[in-house]
Amino acid sequence: MKTDHAIYQFLATGVEAFRVLTGGMTLTGLYHFGSVTFKGVERRIDGIFEPDTHNGPVYVVEFQAQYQPEVWYNLLTKIGLYGEEHPEREVRGVLIFLRKALDPNIPKNLAAPGLSAVYLDDFLPALLAQEPDNPFVAVFAPLILDEEELNQRAPHLWRTIHSATVPEQARTSLEQIFEFWLFERFRTLTEQEIWNMLQAVIPIEETRAYQSIFAKGEAKGEAKGEALLLKRQIVRRFGTLPEWASKRLETAGTAQLEEWAEAIFDTKDIEQLLGGKDRK
Repeated sequence: MKTDHAIYQFLATGVEAFRVLTGGMTLTGLYHFGSVTFKGVERRIDGIFEPDTHNGPVYVVEFQAQYQPEVWYNLLTKIGLYGEEHPEREVRGVLIFLRKALDPNIPKNLAAPGLSAVYLDDFLPALLAQEPDNPFVAVFAPLILDEEELNQRAPHLWRTIHSATVPEQARTSLEQIFEFWLFERFRTLTEQEIWNMLQAVIPIEETRAYQSIFAKGEAKGEAKGEALLLKRQIVRRFGTLPEWASKRLETAGTAQLEEWAEAIFDTKDIEQLLGGKDRK
């Protein structure tokens, strides 16, 4: 199940997302979320919380959905590169695993107070039961509920997110993430069938305008959900989605979509991201 891009979009909604995803860690003072690229060594920190106007710690956040024995070394390398550029700052690393079994464990020579591991399968089910009306928790239901329960609870979960009293930009991101993960869980269903599942409580006239940008074509197979999410990220990043760009996204494979998703925050316009409308 594809999770990485949605996780970072989730973290970008702010400090409540950080609290939920880290199992209760809190940020004191103002923080902003972003990414940092170290051009000389071609390393990138995809998720970083940096303090605004105070001297609190910096949090480098990495998400792991697959087993990789080198992940702790990778995290420490990024912490070191950031610390080299900002030696006056305290830098902490948080490695978030989809499941505890994916953690190869911190090598003994790396053990340090500034490194933390978080396992989503350890606390998300209980958190969903404790905070069922928290949209930042409801959005994770597709990752932790079985398909039958998810199908039954999807309308309520969608209503929780859709009617949340949070900034509009954050609510839109949560809606997109929830939809994306629904597509990942129910890959045999069409876009319309998934919307029918949710429209048990959401009138279709409320969502028709919201869907209209993305209704010109349906990406196929595994790439469908990623194409849908990337289209919406482009609209948020650049404001519009030209027809040529929509068609290119709909015909792209999963690998290409993932490459564009990685580059979206480092490009100045759609043409630079997708290669221009005249590219064959």
